[in-house]
Amino acid sequence: MLAVSNSHSLPPTLLASEPHALRLKRLEERIREVEEGIVCALSMLLDLKDLNTGLHATRLAAWALRVAERMGVSESELRAIEIASVLHDIGKVGVPNEILQKPGRLTDEEMDIVRKHSEYGWGILRNIPGFEAISLLVLHHHERWDGKGYPSGLAGEEIPFGARVVAVVDTFDAMLSDRPYRKGMTLEVVLEKLRPEAGRQFDPEILAQFMDIASRYVQDISQIREPTA
Repeated sequence: MLAVSNSHSLPPTLLASEPHALRLKRLEERIREVEEGIVCALSMLLDLKDLNTGLHATRLAAWALRVAERMGVSESELRAIEIASVLHDIGKVGVPNEILQKPGRLTDEEMDIVRKHSEYGWGILRNIPGFEAISLLVLHHHERWDGKGYPSGLAGEEIPFGARVVAVVDTFDAMLSDRPYRKGMTLEVVLEKLRPEAGRQFDPEILAQFMDIASRYVQDISQIREPTA
């Protein structure tokens, strides 16, 4: 999982005397440190807004990595999916607390505001160099396979692969978790409700892969729990 390194870069004079390959390696490590620092800072910001949302994002990254690894994605795409999973709800910093934490059912107008969070998240992340592809996963993680999602109404493989992964694990974890307006469902009930959504809400191949591994890891990942009052 993402973690910020405590290592320090060497002085420029020492770097200049190093072989080119070693200097390049150190620069890559430094870029990685900066990237992880940005992700951790934004994740902490999300925790300040809503701790439950931040913990949900941590569990999502754990689920998404298992699915993406099984499907054999490249290392760079795996990294993008991990970061997008952690930051998929960062746009909720732009949603008023009275809506985000409302204990009852949201009105249509309130739902319209909540749905803006994917666009807000895209707007935040696309301005960070190197996060352009990640921002698109965040933008489209509420699209549906049948084209009835938001914000762009993309369908099927028009939806970025990573966004399709996040869509499955996001819905799964949300249904499994307690919310102010309802108790979380059991694993059996959640899987039963997800199954008919293959080819409708979700990419059928991704959902099939996820369903196959969910019961194996649900106990481990469920240990990342929301605080109790």
